Amino acid sequence: MDQNMSRFLILVYGICSYIVGLGGLIFFILFIGGWDFLPIHIDSGTPGPLGIALLINVGLVLLFGLQHSVMARPGFKAIWTQVIPKAAERSTYVLLSGVILCLISLYWQALPGTLWHIDYPILRTAITVVQLLGWTLLVMASFVINHFELFGLQQVYFNFVNQPEPTPTFTDRFLYKLVRHPIQLGVLIGIWFAPTMTLTHLMLSTTMSVYIFIGLYYEERDLMATLGQEYKDYMGQVSRLLPLPTRSPSAK
Repeated sequence: MDQNMSRFLILVYGICSYIVGLGGLIFFILFIGGWDFLPIHIDSGTPGPLGIALLINVGLVLLFGLQHSVMARPGFKAIWTQVIPKAAERSTYVLLSGVILCLISLYWQALPGTLWHIDYPILRTAITVVQLLGWTLLVMASFVINHFELFGLQQVYFNFVNQPEPTPTFTDRFLYKLVRHPIQLGVLIGIWFAPTMTLTHLMLSTTMSVYIFIGLYYEERDLMATLGQEYKDYMGQVSRLLPLPTRSPSAK
């Protein structure tokens, strides 16, 4: 195949992957928000057999966690980019992430019971606002570190124009001066601040939180291996998820 055509197809693939990935994320945000005007949301299902529901829900989160963690590891990338073009590696990750988020939103099984339900309008509105601020934090943080590189568009663009991709740089500005992982903090706020917390929602929030903390362990291990002392110093200066004073590098 002609090189120009190949680069064009990779560009189209990257754009389509971005649309699917971003669409899946938006779908998930709306789904877990429990908005009543939507035909499908976290609390719209009818509980069925408990054992089957638990099995399906755990399987969906395991699928998401394995895809996110395995495909993000340098060792897997080295093997994977022998199968697909290197420029399309991140786009494939984004594409599969979007698909799996859609699967979670479509097939998450309802569980009986409610942990809390807040009727007081002002408090209910306040919690919803915090939830939306969490998702806003996620979006803002992605642009601070380079949204287009994170979602694979930068890679396919530089491949299309046949220019070397800029070397990724370590970012410790703005939100990253407050916490090391504002994207994950935004997700945690978004999934936990809910004016109504059904057991259906609770299971999704809990299992996703477990994945986030496991994922952060491996992500920070990779960052220390890649950036060395620079990242270790950063760990000693900035807290992982909460904007609190740190005590020492060894404490992190």
